[in-house]
Amino acid sequence: MAPVPGPVPALSAHPRTPRLVRLVRWSRLVLHLGTAAFLLRFVVPRADPEQARIIKSRWAADLLSLLALRLEVEGEPPPADGRGVLLVGNHVSWVDVFAIGAVRHTRFVAKSDIRDWPLAGVIAERAGTLFVQRTRRHDTGRTAARVHEALAAGDCVGFFPEGTTTEGDRLLKFHSSLFEPAVAHGAPVHPLAIRYLHVDGTPCRAAAFAGELSFAQSLGLVIRTREIVVKLAFAEPIDPAGLGRREVAAIARERVAALLGLPPEIPPTPSNVTSP
Repeated sequence: MAPVPGPVPALSAHPRTPRLVRLVRWSRLVLHLGTAAFLLRFVVPRADPEQARIIKSRWAADLLSLLALRLEVEGEPPPADGRGVLLVGNHVSWVDVFAIGAVRHTRFVAKSDIRDWPLAGVIAERAGTLFVQRTRRHDTGRTAARVHEALAAGDCVGFFPEGTTTEGDRLLKFHSSLFEPAVAHGAPVHPLAIRYLHVDGTPCRAAAFAGELSFAQSLGLVIRTREIVVKLAFAEPIDPAGLGRREVAAIARERVAALLGLPPEIPPTPSNVTSP
């Protein structure tokens, strides 16, 4: 989703990755993206569903490793028991999807612009991403129908109901439209809180894909940071039975806010942010 406009993060006072190590990370990243394209083109289509999920999760975990992103998990991720589930959380970075994917293979809802990204767009499409055209309001209905189909097929579907990124220091309103398929299908909704920290426990702004950053600039900030801790905290799932989509969205937001240690009140949304 599009980031909230704001200032470009200042240079961190924490130690930066040496130049040679950064070069190695860039080289390994290019090779890893090429591996993804190969796997999704030739290996995954021939694998059974469980093998395909394992391959994709391992690839995501390897990506975190080569970028020196250390993953820590609290709580229970959605079980892979063949039942469709909805996974929702706060949105900080493009890293979010890979961190989640390393723990639980998930089909994400993402803006259609990502499909046009060189190589990454092809990878996202072949990985089963559900694309939505945010500039067309009627497209939300089409996307909701595809989410319903994915849930009925037993998939774990993830999306970021804020509709944009922040630096992780606030939690915006959760838009409720894509909660409807979970309510209609009776699928459990799993709230998730995402935080990025330095090894000393202080917030890591370099991971946030916010402000006027391009994707390449954001990736560069991650690569030059020596190590980043990615914390995923899973709350108790929500049973949508007897609830409306707005009620489920409100409960999910409350649980994510509690995990982040943020107040439950919704902060004002910047006037130049377009919701999905």
